[in-house]
This record gives sequence, structure tokens and C-alpha cells, in this order.
Amino acid sequence: MRLHVDQRHERVLELVRERGSLRVSDLAAELGVSAVTLRRDVETLAAQGRVHRMHGSVVWPGGEPSGEPSGEPKAGCAETGGAVIGMIVPTTNFIFADIVRGARDAVEVQGGRLVLGMSGYLDTEDPVQAEHLLAGGADGLLAAPSWFGGVPAGGQEKWLLECGAPVVLVERWAPPGNPAAGFDRVRTDRAHGAAVALGHFASLGHRKVTAVVQEGPHAAQITAGYRAAVEAHGLVPAPGSPFTMATDRDSQARYDALAAHLADAVTRHGVTAALVHSDEDAIVLVPKLQSKGISVPGDLAIVAYDDEVASLADVPLTAVAPPKRSVGELAAKLLLQRIAERDGGRQPMPRQHLDLLPELRVRASCGSAPGGADGTQVRSD
Repeated sequence: MRLHVDQRHERVLELVRERGSLRVSDLAAELGVSAVTLRRDVETLAAQGRVHRMHGSVVWPGGEPSGEPSGEPKAGCAETGGAVIGMIVPTTNFIFADIVRGARDAVEVQGGRLVLGMSGYLDTEDPVQAEHLLAGGADGLLAAPSWFGGVPAGGQEKWLLECGAPVVLVERWAPPGNPAAGFDRVRTDRAHGAAVALGHFASLGHRKVTAVVQEGPHAAQITAGYRAAVEAHGLVPAPGSPFTMATDRDSQARYDALAAHLADAVTRHGVTAALVHSDEDAIVLVPKLQSKGISVPGDLAIVAYDDEVASLADVPLTAVAPPKRSVGELAAKLLLQRIAERDGGRQPMPRQHLDLLPELRVRASCGSAPGGADGTQVRSD
């Protein structure tokens, strides 16, 4: 028979009082509820001061009674290390490889452990991975949900609101008014990165520009930065730019369409500079343009976005480089702080929305280095 929430709370208190401490996952299994439901119960009881919540466990106030609790070593405080951090990412490729490394290093320095969950860009998999990580003892979640536009739509944030654990969004955000807007977040300011690229073109004397942008979580930010910088620098955008292309199209057809857009921009509209998201697209496009008689950087200067493999191109590509490791590191540190506040019963600091600025790494694809007069961080490789 399913227990009413008040009955469940009383049963939790009875079991914890009797045994001193229990794993949240074991307690959930014993009561026949999900780990997420049990975590919400524990958070409620902890807020009332009736139990303590520590590292995947629930502990009776005043410490354990004599003897070891069944199957459970004494839990420590988050501030002394040992926290288990769950991290949900769509992939460990592309930008997420370095983000995960940064998070792992930050957690391990404080004596904790990072555990990964992978969604494969399926939004239905995000809550499944979250419940698995929390049931396994994760104290909090770093989450890069599979929100196609980078923001939740149609209630995609619901599982985060119900997970019953501290959450920090990573390279994702929720707009004002969305319930998830109150979460901590750490992300790259991709609009700023696009504006830096356009400022670089302007400093080299380019006036007519274009951009090609992959559909996905970062497209809106890159597009906004491109348009703002075009206006700020008095540049002339090619008709139809930025040119946005769906990533689920056949690769050959997609690359042919991108190359046709750039070739048309150069030959018909006098464009001399293009921002290309991402590196891989830019690397594929350079020889396609050359086959059409358009040289890089002679006829068209290119700045790639992401700097994953831009330096390895035949013509090394100037690129906007997000601070990937720093995103992971700062997100993990912020989550560890939230766990320490909760486990220590401290008043939490105000929520934080951290936007980290990318840098421009200058290589051969634009012809020469900029002056950097706008104060933007610029590095020549």
C-alpha cells in the first residue's frame, strides 16, 4: 500500500532514528519510492531540523548511535571533501571533453568524485540519467540538458525542479520567467565571442561580412552577437546572413549549401570576411571554396567558432575559443559550495549566473593580427 507523504516522513524518521544513518538509495528502495521522491522527503525533513543530509545519506541529528549503521560508513561534511558530483552531458566530444575535465579536476582537488551520465542529445534521457545518478549517491548535479535551443521548451525543465538536489546548469540557461531561471549557471558568453570575431574583421578593414551558424544550443547567442557587432561597427552583412543550417541534414548536402552561400556572398555581394560555426565546418569549407576559385585568406578571411581543431587546418584558422575547462571548473566549485551550504545548514549565498568571455586566437586565415584596440583578449598562436 502506497504511503501518504506524512506517513512516509514518519517512516523515514523511524528508520533513521533506529539505524543512525542510511543511504538515500537504500531508504528509497525499502519504502518502495523513487530516489527523487525520497530526496525531496529528506530535504523537507532536513529543513525542519529533524534529520541531517550528507553525501547520499540521511543521518539522525546528534550523530549515529553506538555501532555501525547497516552497510553505511559514517558520512562526512561536504566541506571536508568526499562529495559525489553527478554530471549530465549530451556527449563527451566537442566542447564537452574539456568542460568535463575541468569539472573533474575541481571535484577531485576537494577530495570528491565526478560521475558522468550521458543523454546522447535526447531530452527524454536527461531525467533518466539524473535519477540514476542520484540513486547512486550523487550529492548534486551539473547539468547540460539536451535543450535544442539551449533553453527549456514545453516543460523540459520539470525534472530539474523535482530532482531534490542542488543543480548548476552548464552551457545552458533558462530565460526570465521560466522556473529554471533561478538555478545557478555557468556558460560561455557566445554572443561576446561572435562580436569579438566581427571586431577583428573590422580592425583589418573588412566592411562586407557574413556568417554561417549551426542550428543548436548556441545558434541564438552567436547570431545575436553577430548582428549586434555588425551594427556597432557599421559593417554590411550579406543578404540572408547569418546563414543557419540544420545539423541533421545529409553532410554532403549541408556542406555544399554552406559553400554555395559563401561563394555567392563573395562573388555577388563583395563579402571579404566570414564567421563560421564550427571548426569542422570551416575546415571542410576551405577546400570547397578553393575549388570555386576563392582563396582563404586572399579572397575571404575566416574566423571559426569553438577552436577544437581550428589550428590543425591546412590554413590554420583564427578562432573564437570558449574557456571550456574554466566553465567546468567554476560550475563544479559552485555546486560544491551549494552542497556545503546545505550540509552545513548555512544560509545560501545569492544564486549566480556566470558568463565567461571567450578569447580570439589569431592564426593564418585572416591574414594578419588585429590591433586589439577594443580591449578584448587576443592571442596569436
